[in-house]
Amino acid sequence: MVSPQITNLAIILAMMQLAKKVPFEDPQVLMLVRAMYILSNVLILGLYLFTQSKINGKKDMSTLKYVEPAPMGSGEEAKPITTTNMDYDKGQLRQLMRSQLMGVGMMGVMHLYFNYTNPLLIQSIIPLKSAIESNLVKIHVFGKPATGDLARPFKSGGGFMSQGAPKSDKASIENAEKNYRGGVKEE
Repeated sequence: MVSPQITNLAIILAMMQLAKKVPFEDPQVLMLVRAMYILSNVLILGLYLFTQSKINGKKDMSTLKYVEPAPMGSGEEAKPITTTNMDYDKGQLRQLMRSQLMGVGMMGVMHLYFNYTNPLLIQSIIPLKSAIESNLVKIHVFGKPATGDLARPFKSGGGFMSQGAPKSDKASIENAEKNYRGGVKEE
């Protein structure tokens, strides 16, 4: 299967070529592209709200323990986290919604203040594709089992400033609980 980053790059390149041919000077075309962007964001919001209703409906109170890596360059220790699958999923969904809202804000500034129109096409497709490919949507909407790549805690996408993936093995959890301030005290 082709990696999502490769398909995103292919979509971006294709949309950049398409944007060169779109007559954005025509007010009707511009309104159509704006409407497509708004529809895309409404679909993403609807998908996330539907996912939230599925999470609340399942009420998965299974305990989830993992070690959250310390922020890069902070010198802090890894932090042990104990939560439920439901709370973890709600937190992940909150992050997805927040990042989508930030994207809409940035797009609003780029389009309304700087008058850039070409990114409207790309931002109508890439975020919708990313929302459909998100782990939470795969688990709660498409009904895929939470195993393998979909096992909680989700692995971060990895990148230049990533802090590393959360660890969920027993040894890491016990070590972090022992070493983290306020953790398990030995007597």
